[in-house]
Amino acid sequence: MAFVPPARHLLRARDVADSRYLDPLTVDDLAAAAGLSRAHFSREFRRAFGVSPHGYLLTRRLERAAALLRTTDRSVADVCFSVGLQSVGSFTSSFTRTFGVSPTAYRAQHPPASRYALVPTCVVRFYGRPQHRTSGEDSAAPSV
Repeated sequence: MAFVPPARHLLRARDVADSRYLDPLTVDDLAAAAGLSRAHFSREFRRAFGVSPHGYLLTRRLERAAALLRTTDRSVADVCFSVGLQSVGSFTSSFTRTFGVSPTAYRAQHPPASRYALVPTCVVRFYGRPQHRTSGEDSAAPSV
């Protein structure tokens, strides 16, 4: 079977899933963005992208969760809710099925988030300056 490029309306729905993954989106919302009925949309989306709309949305959320686990110190529950999922248990199960390890184990496999912390240049300059001056400015005033 030859590859048929997805129709513009399916791309519009996929873009909605990519940009609003943290909102409580449903397949009905994506179907509405595409201007199709739920059943027709689900069938066409799967045919075009090889995954169901719900599966695509879950994958986007899990990818974002993995990035947050690598680059922040936020709790697993906070990461779960911040990517638009409602249940920590379901999140842990889905994450483990997708990445092969639990969210906590995934975080432990990567460098701590503090390595990614950016310090503003002005702070680096201030703390990088010598603390004691050597030009005699700090000494007592000379007596006359």
